[in-house]
Amino acid sequence: MSKLTLKAKNFFAPSEIAFAHCDLPCGVYDPAQAKIEALSIKATMEKYAASSDADFKSRAVAIKEERSEMVKHHLWVLWTDYFKPNHFEAYPQLHVLFNEATKLAGAGGTKGTNDVAVAEKLIAKIDEIAEIFWATKK
Repeated sequence: MSKLTLKAKNFFAPSEIAFAHCDLPCGVYDPAQAKIEALSIKATMEKYAASSDADFKSRAVAIKEERSEMVKHHLWVLWTDYFKPNHFEAYPQLHVLFNEATKLAGAGGTKGTNDVAVAEKLIAKIDEIAEIFWATKK
C-alpha cells in the first residue's frame, strides 16, 4: 500500500468510537407517534367510505397502507429499542400486545381493509401499550 492510500484510509477512519444503548438519548420514545398514524388511518378510511371518486379512493388506499407501515415501524421501535427485559417481566402481556397491534397494522389488519372498526381496534391496542409505556416512565 502506498503512503497516499494509507493517509486516505486514516482520513476516513473515525477519530473516536462512541457506544450507546439506544438510537438517541432515552426520552425520545413515545407511543404517540404510532397513535397519530393510526388516527390518520382511521380518518383516511372514513374519507374513503364517503367518496365516490375512484381516483380519490385509490390515493386513500395508498396513504392508508403507507401509514399502516409507519404504525408498524413506530411500534417495532418501541418494542425492540425502548422496552427492556424488566418491562416484559413486569408486564407479561406486553409481547402479545405488540404482536396483536402490529398484526392489526399489517396485511390482515388496516393495510388490508377499509373497515374503520379495524382501525379502532388498532388504536385501542396502541392505547394499551401507551398505558404501560407511561407506567414505566414513572
